[in-house]
Amino acid sequence: MSENPESKKIDFNNLQEIILHGFQNAAKGFSGMIGEVMQVIDPSVKAISLKDIPMFLGSPENDAVGIYLRVEGDISGQIMLILPYDKAMEIVDLMFEQPFGTTTQLGQIERSALAEVGNLTGAFFLNAIAEMTGVSARPTPPAVMVDMVGAILDVIIATMGQVDRSAFNDKVLMFQSNFSIGNRETKANFWIIPDPGTLEKLSAAGN
Repeated sequence: MSENPESKKIDFNNLQEIILHGFQNAAKGFSGMIGEVMQVIDPSVKAISLKDIPMFLGSPENDAVGIYLRVEGDISGQIMLILPYDKAMEIVDLMFEQPFGTTTQLGQIERSALAEVGNLTGAFFLNAIAEMTGVSARPTPPAVMVDMVGAILDVIIATMGQVDRSAFNDKVLMFQSNFSIGNRETKANFWIIPDPGTLEKLSAAGN
C-alpha cells in the first residue's frame, strides 16, 4: 500500500507520549475506585495493521470481555478495553471487596460494574489528554460485551467501516501493558480507533 500523505502530518513519538500520559492518569483513577494501587508496567503504543489484530488477541475461541466507548468532542473515535474473562471477574471481585474467585460469572450487576470501569477509565484517559493538548473530548456510556475473542474482534473490524481506512495507513492504535494490582498481574489491550483527522489533531496539539 502506498503511503498516505496525511500520515506524514502525524508525529508518532509525540502521539505515543500523549496516549501513555492518558493511560497513566486512567490507572490513577482506577486505583482510587478499587482502593488498591494499580501500576502500569512496560507500557507501549503500537500502530497495528487491521490484518494483524488477531495475533494480539490470542485464540479466537478464548473467552474475553470487551468494554466499548465512543469518543465525541474536538476529537472523536472509538475506544475498546479488552480483558481475559477470568481477569475481568477478578476486577469485579476487587470492586466489590470480595476475595478473588468469588465472582464465577458475569451477570447484570457484574457487567454494570465493568461498565463503570470503562466509564471511569475513559473519562480519566480523555481528561489527561485534554490537559496535555487543549482539545476536549468525552466518552459515551460504555457497552460491555462478553463473548469469544473472535466475536469481539468482529466488532472492532466493523467499527472501521465508519472511518476512513486510508487514514494512518489502514491502522489502529493499540496500547498494551501489564497491570499490577497488589501481587497480581495481567495484560490488557486498549484499542484506539480514531475518526478521520483525530490523529493529526492530537499530534499537532501536543507539539
